[in-house]
Amino acid sequence: MNVTIIGASGFVGRHLAQALTRRGDRFTPVSLRDPGAAAKACEGADAVVNLAGEPVSQRWTPDTRKRIRASRVDAPAALIAALGKLSAKPKTYVSASAIGYYGRSLTETFDESSGPGDDFLGEACVAWEATADTAAALGMRVAKVRTGLALGTDGGALKALLPLFKAGAGGVVASGNQWYSWIHIADLVGIYLHALDGTEGVLDATAPNPVMNRDFTKALGAALHRPTVFPVPAFAVQLLLGDAAVIVTEGQRVLPKRTLETGYVFSYATIDGALAALARA
Repeated sequence: MNVTIIGASGFVGRHLAQALTRRGDRFTPVSLRDPGAAAKACEGADAVVNLAGEPVSQRWTPDTRKRIRASRVDAPAALIAALGKLSAKPKTYVSASAIGYYGRSLTETFDESSGPGDDFLGEACVAWEATADTAAALGMRVAKVRTGLALGTDGGALKALLPLFKAGAGGVVASGNQWYSWIHIADLVGIYLHALDGTEGVLDATAPNPVMNRDFTKALGAALHRPTVFPVPAFAVQLLLGDAAVIVTEGQRVLPKRTLETGYVFSYATIDGALAALARA
């Protein structure tokens, strides 16, 4: 298989490129800064994976909101429009998305059949996925991967947390009762491969056993053999992230119901196993 990866230099993109190489597939890294040029680089490819986009875990200022929409909605729309002009279009379009689609709740449980939230991130994800769906009009098979808290030692949230926890300065965030729908990077990449190999539609990229923040904190401390006695109050996260603090302080419980139904088998289904493996890496 010949795969074009848009955003191959990022955390997920690097791991996906390595996985494709290991199984004998070819990949071409492409930037989305010029959607027209990116589309030309997709000529003759079997599939396109679009991982590019402005990070959502930052303060949502008016300028940041514009950049998020421009990178995750406007630029992909221009890319897909340009793909439509190719004589040899890719057969598959796989788009990153996020579990922010569902909004946040301390009590509800979500899966791929759940409706969207009505906050900024929910609305952004709806527009993001609607743009990806336009590739179907070009005859392409479309998959959308709604990613949770991706765990790896070389990127994502865990990379930032490890130095604090290794120093014994980790602790529960806010109430500790908020759900973290996490996924080991190996399974996240596995779900992208699952999509590339023929699965279409929405796939939740979250492990089947989400945990509350207090349990995540305890598991990470145990994996690193460090205490976790320094709580982080909600107001501190609010000062850092503004409106985006809800991603950390509220969270959501998301289950990969359809991902499992389509045959994906998780390598890391429990947080203890996932963090223990990462601590050894």
